[in-house]
Amino acid sequence: MSRTILIYAERRDGALRRVALEALGAARLLAGEDGAVHAVIACSGGAAEDADALIARGADVVHIADDPVLLSYAPETYAAVLGAAMATVQPDALLLGHTAAGRELAPRVAAARGAGHIADVIAIEPAEGGDSVGFIRPLYAGKAFERRCFEPGHPWIVTVRPNNLPPAEPLEAGGRSGTVTGLAFTVPPLVTAVRGVVRRTAGGIDLAEADIVVSGGRGVRSAAGFEPLQALATALGGAVGASRAACDAGYCDYALQIGQTGKVVTPQLYIACGISGAIQHLAGMSQSRTIVAINKDPDAPIFGIADYGIVGDLFEVVPMLTAEVLRTRSAG
Repeated sequence: MSRTILIYAERRDGALRRVALEALGAARLLAGEDGAVHAVIACSGGAAEDADALIARGADVVHIADDPVLLSYAPETYAAVLGAAMATVQPDALLLGHTAAGRELAPRVAAARGAGHIADVIAIEPAEGGDSVGFIRPLYAGKAFERRCFEPGHPWIVTVRPNNLPPAEPLEAGGRSGTVTGLAFTVPPLVTAVRGVVRRTAGGIDLAEADIVVSGGRGVRSAAGFEPLQALATALGGAVGASRAACDAGYCDYALQIGQTGKVVTPQLYIACGISGAIQHLAGMSQSRTIVAINKDPDAPIFGIADYGIVGDLFEVVPMLTAEVLRTRSAG
């Protein structure tokens, strides 16, 4: 069945987030061969390259809402942009990333448009030759999964969890054509005023979208204990995370917290250093593709879900791993 699918192409620091390309890949799947894929960008200038990238990867039309008021994220203005895009395109579905912004915008738009909403989707199962589509999402901190479908007659609003769906790749070596158009929207009378944005996360890689995460727990013993973890993450091209115990102890900022009350990550490789494996932490990383645990306690619960376990002092093991990674890369 052919459908018209709209995605919110979320940007960060003036560049497309990878989850936007993952949403685009899902949109191509849902649209079908004869369907249409639209994308909407909210920005204050500088979106031409992003529009070209979206078209090259399968978007047929890119709608750009370009206004100085969109320089800083505010839920009211960005929801107004998505509402205008929904009214213009009249899509069967809107896909967003399950990010901080996506989690805030999706229910707003769904309520305003009378649409159904399914959040935190990790897999999509289109039915063969039918209208029904199954959306898989985790329950109970990843201990169970449910398959949900929409009732007909209303548009769909879906948020997709980063790092779970394959990103859209360029379709043609020579490029493909598409349409870029401006999108008019009305600024709401009451808007959150953003006076400034302060980021306290370490490194330049988004923790939720990182392919490799090196995470530390209470076993790092101090803020300085995160330095070898950062060195390993840098060598691997990954990001640094932490358990709540490490954050509560003041070893690092809460922006790095992974777990039930922190971020949920699904990297290709998760290295847990000095993390015992409390159930609250496992809720945030148990769906990682490969889990490596480093802990002095051979009975630590983290070893129960780890694919590979190293019983040893992280301050000895982690520098050895870093040296080996650097040696291997220099030799290659």
